[in-house]
Amino acid sequence: MSLPPRAVVVHRATELTELVARHGTRQQAGFFLSSRGRDLAELDARHQAQQEALATVSASIPLDWRRAVAERNDLDRFVFGPEDLVIAVGQDGLVANVAKYLDGQAVIGVNPEPGRNPGVLVPHEPAAVPDLLRSSAVEERTMVAASTDDGQTLLALNEVYVGHRSHQSARYRLASPEGLEERQSSSGLLVGTGTGSTGWCRSAWQERGSRLRLPSATEQALCWFVREAWPSPATGTSCTEGLLSSEDRLTVTAEADLVVFGDGIESDTLTITWGQGLDIAVAETRLRLMR
Repeated sequence: MSLPPRAVVVHRATELTELVARHGTRQQAGFFLSSRGRDLAELDARHQAQQEALATVSASIPLDWRRAVAERNDLDRFVFGPEDLVIAVGQDGLVANVAKYLDGQAVIGVNPEPGRNPGVLVPHEPAAVPDLLRSSAVEERTMVAASTDDGQTLLALNEVYVGHRSHQSARYRLASPEGLEERQSSSGLLVGTGTGSTGWCRSAWQERGSRLRLPSATEQALCWFVREAWPSPATGTSCTEGLLSSEDRLTVTAEADLVVFGDGIESDTLTITWGQGLDIAVAETRLRLMR
């Protein structure tokens, strides 16, 4: 007999919860905020908005469904099942945080603070969840995969960053799908999806006045940018941006110890050492976002 679906509600601790945990009491948290020109009432209101959204979402889940709750910091230890439907209640970044741990499960993005959050990945109000649970309308968003030559893999929804662990220059050899190869020293390399091209990658694109066409969120393509490449007798700056189709890959060969992380999560990284290779390409996995 098949199991009923399981709704997994994903959220993150509110700023109020984190502050009280850090300072011990609400009174101490309030004193800390007032010393910086902020009001505890603001955090209370935002905390209450999330709690109300979580309560509405929980009440929307059919009684015969199984259910689970996962906090953002526990995602790397949570085991998602193939029949799960994920309901992410929070900011857009929460969807990016959970996407890397999924393998085809659909995600409903719920925005508890529409007046504060852009809602690109969390476009739905809590009251819309009952209809969405019965919907089959899914938008598949492209993800990016970074794979080392010893079998480690990292997935990201927005972008992958490759660079030095500190603020030193990253040194590596870069090989593009067009056959270009260059030894470089830079502030690191960004490879992003269409979803990510509205964030960090767009900043790099805009700052350099690039004419590169940025991919759409559902397009099976990636954009890539080298940040602040440094010209020297041993390093070049002629291969610093481009597009990757679904058949392409960008190869980085480390000439110093480098770290690789996705979606700004530096606590979850890959490390490559001198001579080790890294391939970055369109991921086979896609985020299935319910619309």
